[in-house]
Amino acid sequence: MLKLGAYNTLEVVRERDQGVYLCDEDGNEVLLPNKYVPEEFMIRDLLKVFVYLDSSERIVATTLEPYATVKSFAYLKCTSVSEVGAFLDWGLEKDLFVPFKEQANKMKKGNWYLVYVYLDDETDRLLASSKTNAFLDNSLVLLSSYDEVDLIASHPSPFGWNMIVNQKHLGLIYEDEIFQKITPGDRFKGFVKKVRPDGKIDLTLQRHGYRGIEPNAEQILKELQANGGFIDLNDKSDPEDIKEVFQLSKKSFKKAIGSLYKARKITIEKDGIRIVE
Repeated sequence: MLKLGAYNTLEVVRERDQGVYLCDEDGNEVLLPNKYVPEEFMIRDLLKVFVYLDSSERIVATTLEPYATVKSFAYLKCTSVSEVGAFLDWGLEKDLFVPFKEQANKMKKGNWYLVYVYLDDETDRLLASSKTNAFLDNSLVLLSSYDEVDLIASHPSPFGWNMIVNQKHLGLIYEDEIFQKITPGDRFKGFVKKVRPDGKIDLTLQRHGYRGIEPNAEQILKELQANGGFIDLNDKSDPEDIKEVFQLSKKSFKKAIGSLYKARKITIEKDGIRIVE
């Protein structure tokens, strides 16, 4: 069965004036228009293509790579607004449609929005929704403390930043764990601090505890090397100065330079830290 809104690996079965026809294992065919046909191909070759509906609502294949696939989140620009909804640029000829009922706030041309791409059960059309929380579920969170996760910045809260976790769950990075500028749609590697009994997920962008010493220490060494081997910060420095240079809390910074000092990689001096040559 052809998978709408997703990549399909299909077999070239015949060539026609308008392009080549591709076929899946069940015998379902789809046209790959001439402008997307590779310069060299043979019948029975396998091609990886993206399958979606064109402007005439016909199933079609393309070798273009969209910014999002079905059942995923993406940060997309609104290209136009009509009487029935908004349209987003997702890297294909036909823009992605967002009905008014699926807009958390009324969309405006030129603005960017975090959306979820889904296949509408009633119409079999690919649509997007900016009501992203409706597509997240924290009823069963199979994550543990220290797990590395993929994060997408969703929206700020009074306590920090809400994050989409592994394209499935909603989590939170608290304000005191944030040491860099974050905007909606930003993607990060993060770490689970805690999964609460109610399914809420506490997150951090830094490895925590002893597990964070090694990567943070490596980061500090790189900064030292880039600055001629010396930086005028040490364990007595102001936390804001440390945050500005290393994007680390003072606690994490002290642990990292402590491990580097014990390993004889640096010396801790009165006015800063110096790399050991």
